[in-house]
Amino acid sequence: MKVAFFSTKSYDRDCFNKHNTGNHELIFLEAALNKDTINLTQDCDAVCAFVNDHLDATIIKKLKHNGIKIIAMRCAGFNNVDLNAAKAENIKVVRVPSYSPMAVAEHAVALILTLNRKTHKAYNRVREGNFSLERLTGFDLYGKTVGVIGTGKIGQFFCKIMLGFGCKLVAYDPYPNSDLIALGINYVALDELLKTADIISLHCPLTPDTEHIIDKQAFSKMKKGTMLINTSRGALIDAAEAVEALKNKTLEYLGIDVYEQEEKLFFQDLSENIIMDDVISRLISFPNVLITSHQGFLTHEALNQIATVTLQNLTAFEHGETLENEITIQ
Repeated sequence: MKVAFFSTKSYDRDCFNKHNTGNHELIFLEAALNKDTINLTQDCDAVCAFVNDHLDATIIKKLKHNGIKIIAMRCAGFNNVDLNAAKAENIKVVRVPSYSPMAVAEHAVALILTLNRKTHKAYNRVREGNFSLERLTGFDLYGKTVGVIGTGKIGQFFCKIMLGFGCKLVAYDPYPNSDLIALGINYVALDELLKTADIISLHCPLTPDTEHIIDKQAFSKMKKGTMLINTSRGALIDAAEAVEALKNKTLEYLGIDVYEQEEKLFFQDLSENIIMDDVISRLISFPNVLITSHQGFLTHEALNQIATVTLQNLTAFEHGETLENEITIQ
């Protein structure tokens, strides 16, 4: 199959070329898939897209016109795909439901530890010959209450890591996990979690029910000094309200690997540009905010799994086999 890959970086090209045992013709494009790049899909059989590519009804209709038969998402999320439009155009949509949940869970922990013990600031100080410990005081994780919103695979790994630190875990999920309950993790109502947790970590998918699950009202229920971590989807947090929560010190720490408007920012070098997004510019200005640009998935193990599963999805489609990772709607 001839596959147009959008939003690719060097690590994508390296991994997919290494695992392309099905001899697909892979065309790697750095540009995102949108109305301005849709014509690059002509003469292709499939497109491989990532989190910030646009796959709305208009794009999908044009993909069909260009002969595209399948959309292969090289990620777990698919909220940027109009599934109804894909179904109407008889275009299959597949994804990588799980690549390395450990990678994202561990990155969430890295954000917690960095924010808490301020290792990023200490690193920069020492490089400048400043060995002072002033304003580097953190807190013991041991005994703290950690609230986990969403206990799917990533959330489960995160819970187990935090148990190892001696934390008390409370969780919110419409579908409680019996294995986590057996480990002593208590499932509670969302309001109770917000009121009691010292650290809150988001690990749920983005759906109409979870969009801005952390909004002005949610912030008002948190206790002063809360740490909030998001390695899931940017729109889970109302970022403008997060700014207010930081200003009134409800949030003592904020660590995010995702951002609601990240498609205009992340995966690009904008160091010589003026950032036009006032909200993220304000967030960057806070000394107690740590932002990484959607790198939670970026481990060798995860990249290899993404490439392997994505190519298997394409090969299965080409051979008329059952698509185990197809995204379907009723």
